[in-house]
Amino acid sequence: MTKKDTIKIFIVEDDEWYSEFLIYHLTLNPDYEVRKFRTAKEFLGALAENPNIVTLDYSLPDLTGSEVLKKVKDYNNDIQVLIISGQEDVNTAVELLKQGAYDYIVKNEDARNRILSVVNNIRQNLELKEEISLLKEEIGKKYDYNKSIIGNSTAINRCFSLIDKACNSKITVSITGETGTGKELVAKAIHYNSDRKNRPFVAVNITAIPKDLIEAELFGHEKGAFTGAQNRRIGKFEEANKGTIFLDEIGEMDVSLQAKLLRVLQEREVSRIGSNQLIPIDVRVIVATHKNLQDEVKAGNFREDLYYRLLGLPIELPPLRDREGDILVISKHFIDEYVKDNKSGKKTLSSGAQKKLLNYPFPGNIRELKAVIELACVMADGDVIEEDNIIFNNARTMTDLLSKEMTLKEYTGSIIQNYLDKYDGNVLLVAKKLDIGKSTIYRMIQNSEVVVK
Repeated sequence: MTKKDTIKIFIVEDDEWYSEFLIYHLTLNPDYEVRKFRTAKEFLGALAENPNIVTLDYSLPDLTGSEVLKKVKDYNNDIQVLIISGQEDVNTAVELLKQGAYDYIVKNEDARNRILSVVNNIRQNLELKEEISLLKEEIGKKYDYNKSIIGNSTAINRCFSLIDKACNSKITVSITGETGTGKELVAKAIHYNSDRKNRPFVAVNITAIPKDLIEAELFGHEKGAFTGAQNRRIGKFEEANKGTIFLDEIGEMDVSLQAKLLRVLQEREVSRIGSNQLIPIDVRVIVATHKNLQDEVKAGNFREDLYYRLLGLPIELPPLRDREGDILVISKHFIDEYVKDNKSGKKTLSSGAQKKLLNYPFPGNIRELKAVIELACVMADGDVIEEDNIIFNNARTMTDLLSKEMTLKEYTGSIIQNYLDKYDGNVLLVAKKLDIGKSTIYRMIQNSEVVVK
């Protein structure tokens, strides 16, 4: 559709009278933009204008209707073709419909009404598709928490469908997927689009807490409950009351603590260490893991009863390599983020860079892609990111770097140090690669912020 509510129609007809006949009746609708062509060659020369509808005379002087139909469908299958013929041939009509024609209409006294009716039906279908497309965009925005859950692939759309179900219920959700696929972002999308969105969202990474402290972290403790407990501590479950608790890497939880967690989930109450008081809680539970918990149950590393308690609604996040064209969609998002954050000029990916990204398996998934794209933006000399700017051998190093909490100055020093190591201390080359002044590097060397080895 060329503009709002406008349908572009091409009439391919060598009969001048019939061509004018169609134009007259179609243009009675001001929303129809109509053009005529007398030959297939003339029409195919204008095919790049992508009409919505083509009325095609089956008996043209230079090509048959079947030949023209094939060329149209090969170019753009979304263009709807109505075959207009002077003869009623059932076999030909069936064959053309199999080839992708929308309809086969015979030139008779009913042809005008039939054509107008079919065009109107196509228009309604186009409008419906447009509404569906807008609806999908709105759904994408709804779950685009912090503009990080993005993509249009079938795999990620299946996840959006499950997220939608999770948002409209109180069921426990278990999220699985490889490292870097965005499990916490999905948990946040569920929470912030649910009826608990104005309540706390509390994230706990099981692997980040020492085993001897995890119980106190989750359930709290009273003053003097153990050595070092100088004050009462509210646990994460209490902190998340009326909201959502997200237990990341649940598969790493020690078996001895799993029994206590199971009791809390069953009874919906916690007891701080050093206290006999039972505190009722109303908490939505979302868990995530990169492990296969069924295998962990079989291996004796995870309680079977806790597994079934936590399973709830399972959402499996696909690895980036299985998300069709999402790599380029997400890459554009990260490029735009970089441009905005660094106030630099607009940048785009060359075809070679796009191909290189699509052919890489991204074991680190979205987190790794972010590191690759940010590095590529730094390496690009102009407004086009070339294939050579896409560097994978530094991706893990950059991913590890970006996962640490440092000041901007410390990040800058780490990046410059990485390049000095890579280019054997060649300050001039590093300055050129990073597009910074060599005096900046010399000053950091003088202040021992970076080292030339």
